Amino acid sequence: MASHRKPRTSVLASPGGRRTAAGLTTAALASVTLLSQSAEAAPRAPRPTIEEVKQKVDGLYHQAEVATQKYNAVKERADEQRDTVDGLLDAAAERAEKMNQSRRLLGTFASAQYRTGGMNPTAQLMLAKDPQQFVDRNHLMERLSGRQKQAVTDYQEQQAEAARQRAEATRSLERLQTSQASLKESKRSVQDKLAEARQLLSRLTAQEKARLAELERQKEEAAKRRAAEEARKQQERERERQQDGDGSADGQAGGGSTGGGSTGGSTGDSTTAKGEKALAFARAQIGKPYVWGATGPASFDCSGLTQAAWKAAGVELPRTTWDQVKIGQRVATKDLQPGDLVFFYDDISHVGMYIGNGKMVHAPKPGTNVREESIYYMPIYGSVRPG
Repeated sequence: MASHRKPRTSVLASPGGRRTAAGLTTAALASVTLLSQSAEAAPRAPRPTIEEVKQKVDGLYHQAEVATQKYNAVKERADEQRDTVDGLLDAAAERAEKMNQSRRLLGTFASAQYRTGGMNPTAQLMLAKDPQQFVDRNHLMERLSGRQKQAVTDYQEQQAEAARQRAEATRSLERLQTSQASLKESKRSVQDKLAEARQLLSRLTAQEKARLAELERQKEEAAKRRAAEEARKQQERERERQQDGDGSADGQAGGGSTGGGSTGGSTGDSTTAKGEKALAFARAQIGKPYVWGATGPASFDCSGLTQAAWKAAGVELPRTTWDQVKIGQRVATKDLQPGDLVFFYDDISHVGMYIGNGKMVHAPKPGTNVREESIYYMPIYGSVRPG
C-alpha cells in the first residue's frame, strides 16, 4: 500500500537550513576562541626571585626554631609532670599497703573478741568498710582498749591520706594529658614549617639552587669579615691596656667579674675552666646533624648542644634558650670568653657557644651539621656566662 506521508526535507538540504547550521558552527568557534583568550589573559603569579625564596625559607626555618623551643619547653614540663605522677602513684600504693596493715590489725582485734565471746556488734563495726560508722558511736568506742583505739585512728588517717593522694595523682595526670596534647601541637607546628621550607626548595631549578648557595656563601663571608674586624679591634684594645700598664689589673677584674671582692679571681678562674671544658665538648660534636628537639649524643638542636656541653662541665642548664638566657651573668659582646652563650634574634630563639675571635660553635638549622661560624651571621640578642 502506498504511503500518504509527506517525505521529510533534510535541514542541510535546504538553503535556510544550511545558513542556520553555518551560524551555529560560527558561534561555537567564537565561544571556544573567547574561552581560549580568557584563559591566556588570566594573570599568572610571577615566579618569585631567588632572593625572595631565600627570605621565605629563612623565615620558615626561624619560625620552626621558635616552635622547636616551644616544643622543648612543653616536653620538659611534661617530663616533670610524668615524674610527679609516677611519684604520687608510688606514694598512693605505699599508703594503700599501710592502710591494709591497719585493716589487718583491726581484723585481729575483732577475731580475738569473737574467740573470747566479746562484743560481736563491735567486731562487725570494726570490720565495716567505713570505720566512721563506729567512731560516731562513742559508747562503743569507750569499750575498746587504748591499743584498739589507736589502731582505729591509724586506719582512718591512712584511709584519708590515701584518698588525698589518689585525688592529687588524678589532677596531676590530667595536667600531664594536657601537656601531652600541647606537645603534639608544637611538634606538628615544627613539622609544618619544615615541610613548607622543603617544598619551596624542591621547586628550584639547578641554576636557582646554585644561586641560593652563592647568596648563602656571601652572607657567611660578610659575617666572617665582621668577626675578623672585631677580633682585630679587640687585640688593639688589649695592646693599649698593656701599654697603659693596667693590663694585669683589667685582666683580674675581667676574670673575677662573676664573683666580686677578694674571691673574684678564684671564682673567675673556676668559671673560665668550666667554660673551656664546655667548649671542648661542644667542638667535639662538630659534624653531627641538627635535629630539632635532640639533646645528643648523636644529634642536637641549638639549646640541646649548649645544655649538653655545660653539663659536661658540671653545670646544669635549663632546656630552652628562653630559660638559658636567664642563667649566669650577662656579658657584653666585646667581653665574651670561650664557653659563653650567645643568643640571637629578638625572640631569643637561637643560641651558640663562643669560641673566640668572633666565632662560635652551634647547631644551625635542619639540613646542617654542628659547625663553627661567625657570631655575626645572625642578629645578636645578648650573651651570658654560665657557671
